[in-house]
Amino acid sequence: MPEDTVTQPRCEVDPTIERVAIDSMTFPLGIYPIEPMEPRQGYTLDFESADGDDKSGDWEEWPDRYVFDVVISAERLPTLVFSLLSLMPDRIYPILDVLGRDAFREIDPYISYDHLGLDCLLDGLIRYHPFFFEDGLVGFGAMSDDPFLYMFVDEHKIITIRAEPAIKDRVEQALAAFDLHEREDPAGADAAAHEHRSVLRTSPDRPELLGTDEIVERLRDDWRLLLNVDPEHNVDDQGRPLGVTAWRCLVRAPGKKDSYRYAEILVTANCLREAEDMAADAVLPEIDVEYYEDLQVISADRLGPKEFTRELGRDPVPGLEELSKPQIWERRWLSDA
Repeated sequence: MPEDTVTQPRCEVDPTIERVAIDSMTFPLGIYPIEPMEPRQGYTLDFESADGDDKSGDWEEWPDRYVFDVVISAERLPTLVFSLLSLMPDRIYPILDVLGRDAFREIDPYISYDHLGLDCLLDGLIRYHPFFFEDGLVGFGAMSDDPFLYMFVDEHKIITIRAEPAIKDRVEQALAAFDLHEREDPAGADAAAHEHRSVLRTSPDRPELLGTDEIVERLRDDWRLLLNVDPEHNVDDQGRPLGVTAWRCLVRAPGKKDSYRYAEILVTANCLREAEDMAADAVLPEIDVEYYEDLQVISADRLGPKEFTRELGRDPVPGLEELSKPQIWERRWLSDA
C-alpha cells in the first residue's frame, strides 16, 4: 500500500497487553502458557543425515546437519537472533510463516527463491520488530546454501537451527555467549497448554500503524516471497484433494499518481493458479495494458460454501452444482481509481 509521505509506516504493540513471566523467564506478548509450568532455557542437539536428490541441483537439498532447538527468554530473543544471523553469508533466502485465513490450510508458508542480501532481511526485522518478535501468529527465518545454515523462529518463538558440521562449533559458541547449554528438557510456552494472539496495535487515528496483512504485503515485495504451496493441485493440510473450491482473492492494481487500488474478487476454481489467473482477468479490462505487469494478486484464500455464500450476499443462494464450476462470481473495488 502507498506509504505516507509524512509519517513512516511502522507497527506497534498494543500497550494494553500484559506480558507473562514465570520465574526468571518472560514470554513473548503473543504466546504464553495458561497453566502452571517450569520454563527452562537451553537447547537440544540432534543429527540429521543428508536427504534430497543430489543430481537435481535443487537448492532445497539439505546435507548432513546438526539440529538445534533453542528456548530463550523473550527479552533476549532478538539479540540472539541477530547474533545467529551474523553467521549467515551475505546472500540468503528469507522465510515467513503466517497464520492465514484459508479455510483448508492453517499456515501460509512463504519463501523467497531469490538470493537476497542479508541486509534486506535485517531491514525488515528491524522495521517490523514487534511483529516478528512479539506476535504469536508469525514465524520467520532464513536459509543459506553455502555454507548450509537454516534458522527459523516459529510462532512459539522457539529457534530451530540446522547447520552443516563445519559450522556446528560456531553455533554452539554463539549459544554459549547467551549462557545457553545443551539439555534434554528445555521448555518454552509450547511445553504446556498455551495461547496465541496477535499483538499489533491499530487505530483509525494512526494510519501509519500497520496490521498483519499490510506488513505481509510489504514483505512479499521486499523479500520477493512466494506462497510455498503447490499452485496446480487443490489439497488440504493432509494432502486430500478438494476439487473446485471457492476463493476470495485480493488484487493490487496501479492507481493514480504512483498509488495502488485494490479489488476483492470472488471466484470458484480448481487450484491456486487458476484462482489467481481468474482474479487478474476480472480487473484487467479496467487496467491500461502498459500497467499489466504491475498487477498483483496479493492473497487468494479458500472459503467454505457457507462463508462464500455469505460473502456473495446473493438471493437465491447458489447451489452446490453452481459452486462446482470454475467461474468469476464478483468483483468489488475496495478503493477509488
